[in-house]
Amino acid sequence: MKAMLQLRQSQKLTLTPQLCQAISLLQLSTQGVEQEVARMLDENPLLECEDVSAVTPGALGGATSIGLPGKREITETLPQQHTSEEVKEDNWGVDYFPVEGSPDDESRCHAEASTNGPSLREHLILQLSVSQHSTRDCKIIGLLIDALDENGYLTQSLEEIVEMLPKQLNVTLNDAETALVQLQQLDAPGIAARSLSECLALQLKALPEDTAGRDVALRLVTQHLKLLAAHNFVKLKKYLRCGDDVLRTAQSLVAHLQPRPGAEFEQRIGDYVIPDVIVERRHGSWHARLNKSAIPRLQINQLYANILQQSTEANTSQLANKLQEARWFIQNLQKRFDTILCVSQAIVRHQTNFFEHGESAMRPLVLQEISSQLDLHESTISRATTQKFMLTPRGIYELKYFFCGGVGTTDGDVRSSMAIRTLIRQAIEQEPAHHPLTDERMSEMLAQQGIVIARRTVAKYRELLKIPPANLRKLL
Repeated sequence: MKAMLQLRQSQKLTLTPQLCQAISLLQLSTQGVEQEVARMLDENPLLECEDVSAVTPGALGGATSIGLPGKREITETLPQQHTSEEVKEDNWGVDYFPVEGSPDDESRCHAEASTNGPSLREHLILQLSVSQHSTRDCKIIGLLIDALDENGYLTQSLEEIVEMLPKQLNVTLNDAETALVQLQQLDAPGIAARSLSECLALQLKALPEDTAGRDVALRLVTQHLKLLAAHNFVKLKKYLRCGDDVLRTAQSLVAHLQPRPGAEFEQRIGDYVIPDVIVERRHGSWHARLNKSAIPRLQINQLYANILQQSTEANTSQLANKLQEARWFIQNLQKRFDTILCVSQAIVRHQTNFFEHGESAMRPLVLQEISSQLDLHESTISRATTQKFMLTPRGIYELKYFFCGGVGTTDGDVRSSMAIRTLIRQAIEQEPAHHPLTDERMSEMLAQQGIVIARRTVAKYRELLKIPPANLRKLL
C-alpha cells in the first residue's frame, strides 16, 4: 500500500465553551438563571448590573446597545476595538429590563402560595392557655400536642408517650388518657385521633345531636368505613338497616368531614412561578412578549474595560479573559430569551384556538413542527420549553403543556389528546351521580363525535385527570 498525503475538506461542529454555556442557560428555569447571574456577578469583576438611574444608552464611550425589540435597551460597555464586530453579529433587537420591574402586570406574575396564620401547635397552645385545666394537666396536654404529626394525628401509642415523659411528672397511663380526651375537645374537631375512623368519629360527635344522619354516619365511620370507601351500598343498607335516603344523608355528612384536621394549619411556603412570556390579545390577534420582570439587566464594567483598553502590559491576559467571558455571558443570555420568545410566538400562532376557546379546542402539536418552522433542532425546542412558563388570560402554563399528540377522527380531522381529555372530564362532570359513565360508555360517546379510541385509552386519559373509575364515583 502506497503512503500518500490527501487534502480533504469537511465540516464539523465543535462544542466550544461558549456553546456549552448557551446550551446550559437555555435549559435553566428563570430561578436558575437568576442564580447563574448572581454567580457570574460574584466571580467576574467585568460584569455588573446596570444602574438604570445612572446609565443611559449612549452615555458611555464605546458603548454597544444590545437588546430585544421593545422600548429600552441594555448597554454593554466594551473597549472600542471590540465593539464593531459584536454589534454586527449580535443585533438581537431584544429589550432588557430590571429584575424588579414596574408596578404593572409583571409585578403580579409572582404566584406564591403561603399561609401566614398560626401553626397547629400555636393554635392548640393558645386555647390551652385560656382553659380551666390545672397546671399539671396543661403540661401533659402540651406534651401530647408536641407528639402530633402535621396532619393532627397522634401516631405514637400512649404507652410510648408515657415512657418518654419526665419521671418527675409522675404521669400514669390513666393521666395520659384523660389528657388525650381533653386535647380532643379543643378546636379543630378530629385533632389528636389515632386513626382515620377515630378522626371522623370525633368530628361527628362534635356536631349537634339532632343533626340529620349523625347517628348513622357514626356507625359508618366506626364499623363500615371500608364498605363506604368501596361504595358497597347494598351491604351498607343491609348492615345498617336503613333506606336510601338515610344512607344518602349519612354519606353526604361523612363526605364533608376533614380527614386531615391539621392540614389547614400547615405553614406552606410554596414555590413561586415567574412567567417567562406573557400572552396578550392586541388588535384582534394574540401576541407573545417577554416578561420584563424575568430579564436581568447587565453590562460590562466600564472602569475595568477602560483599564484593559489603555494597558500595554502583558500581564492583563486574565482581565482580558474575564472581559471575554462577560461578553459571552451577555450574548448567550440574549440568545436564551430570543429563543424562548421565538418558540413562544410559534406556539401562540399554532394554538390560537386554545386562547380563544380553551382546552377543548387545542390542536395537536409536536416538537418537530416548531423545529421545522424555526429551523432549530428538536433538542433546542425541548430545552426552550422545559421549566419555562407562559402567562395567559386562562392561567399560567408551562410551554411544554401546549405540546400533545393527536387522534384521527372519522371525518379526516385530528383532535389533540388534550382536547379529548377535556371532553372526558366534561362528560364526567355532567354524568348522573347515581349512574356514572363507564370507560366503555365514554368510548362509545366519543365515537359518536367521530373520535374512535379504545376503552383502555379512555381509562388512561381518565387516570391522567386523576378521576376514579365509575364504581368509585357512584353515589347513592
